[in-house]
Amino acid sequence: MLVAAAVCPSPPLLVPEVATGAAPELDAARAACADAVGLLAASRPDRLYVVGPAEEGGVYPAGAQGSFAGFGVDLSVRLGEGPRPTDRPLPTPLAVAAWLLARVAWADAPIEGRAVAAAATPDVCAGLGRELAGSAERVALLVMGDGSACRTVKAPGYLDERAAGFDAEAARALGAADTTALLALDAGLAAELKAAGRAPWQVLAGAAEGAGLDGRLLFEDAPYGVGYFVAAWS
Repeated sequence: MLVAAAVCPSPPLLVPEVATGAAPELDAARAACADAVGLLAASRPDRLYVVGPAEEGGVYPAGAQGSFAGFGVDLSVRLGEGPRPTDRPLPTPLAVAAWLLARVAWADAPIEGRAVAAAATPDVCAGLGRELAGSAERVALLVMGDGSACRTVKAPGYLDERAAGFDAEAARALGAADTTALLALDAGLAAELKAAGRAPWQVLAGAAEGAGLDGRLLFEDAPYGVGYFVAAWS
């Protein structure tokens, strides 16, 4: 059963070495992420799953490595402790999660990473969530993903008037642990708004069905025209 979840944004700029001179701009987001991840440890989980978006779905075992070299930074991370697989590097959102977990020295439960295909349907996402929640008596999720990337004319997806409303509903649902509303997020609209968090949030919604968790929204902002949210469910 799912006993706790943390929702965090997944931009590489969350890592100060990548952000360099712009690092202070996301200090509040980093602090909120640290608080949310800390609450996961307090839930005493038997297993932690890190869920994030990617072009293709996949499983990443403990010890999987990621790198920020593609962003001009000689920095590598590992997803918890374990043998170092050599086949696939962590997708960037899972690498950001690994950085967050290393920042709080996570050692409270075994870890596994799950990449969710951006095109996965809500039903597929919810089904994966149910599978993860049923895998141990006490399961926690660290869910990575951003809102729309169309909040301003300088945003990666330029300005789309629908973006603010989409983000407002996503933030409300994440803060209220409203699984029904999360599953109702329109996959087609999310894709048009470049909202990479849609699929991971719907995995969370499936995992939390019937768990009776309460939610708190710890951070909400749209720096660089991208919706970033931090939430904690327990």
